[in-house]
Amino acid sequence: KLSGEGRGVSWDLSGAQPGTYTATVDVNDGNAHTANGATTVTIAECRDCRAPCPAVSVSCPANVPQGETITFTAAVTGNASVTYNWSISAGTISGGQGTSSITVDTAGLGGQTVTATVELGGLDPSCSKTASCSTGVETPPATCRKFDEYADLKFNDEKARLDNLAIQLQQDPGSQAYYVIFGSCDTEGAARSTRAVDYLVNNRGIDRARITVVDGGCRESLTVELWICPTGAGAPTATNSATVSPCPACKVKPRPRPRMRRRR
Repeated sequence: KLSGEGRGVSWDLSGAQPGTYTATVDVNDGNAHTANGATTVTIAECRDCRAPCPAVSVSCPANVPQGETITFTAAVTGNASVTYNWSISAGTISGGQGTSSITVDTAGLGGQTVTATVELGGLDPSCSKTASCSTGVETPPATCRKFDEYADLKFNDEKARLDNLAIQLQQDPGSQAYYVIFGSCDTEGAARSTRAVDYLVNNRGIDRARITVVDGGCRESLTVELWICPTGAGAPTATNSATVSPCPACKVKPRPRPRMRRRR
């Protein structure tokens, strides 16, 4: 099929069967001067033909926080009809296997790198079939945890709770203890915390520098919270939902009177 006119035309041979084809042209200047020319094109069967290889690439974020899903997406150039098979170095594929995009669950993968690799199916064996992308999973920040909480206890009972705290500190040498106290009167918190710290240091051998006392304010009844904080964690915040203001003065317990001995 010819299209166009004048000096330049297009010869479309798509769909033509194998063979030799000739195109001729006659030129006339309108003054009885003529010229002609011809050209031939041979269409042959291709004995070693294959579709061009498509290019494949995978995109992904550089980093994500632990617990957040990662999306890996494959891009294939051209109109190649392909299949997708994904593999990952860590984590779990939570969706999209068999498609051009997958999501990966990163629970528990803090500090690791997840590499996703896609393998294309349906291509010529000589074509490149795989591509990869890697995403770092950020380690979550260290956080404190409440180890224990109790109300007003006799000191012998409180010692048992402090013993458990000391064991935890000894098992984790890099941790820090926080003794958060909410007193029921103005000097109660200071007195009770001093007593507890002295016991941990002098009886359980805990370094005083590893114990921090936090005065949480005044409440209707005494409350103690024991916190354990790993290295790098910020200090716990005392949350007082039962604030008493102003804090009443502590009652002074009367001293017992000496017993008088009767003389006979």
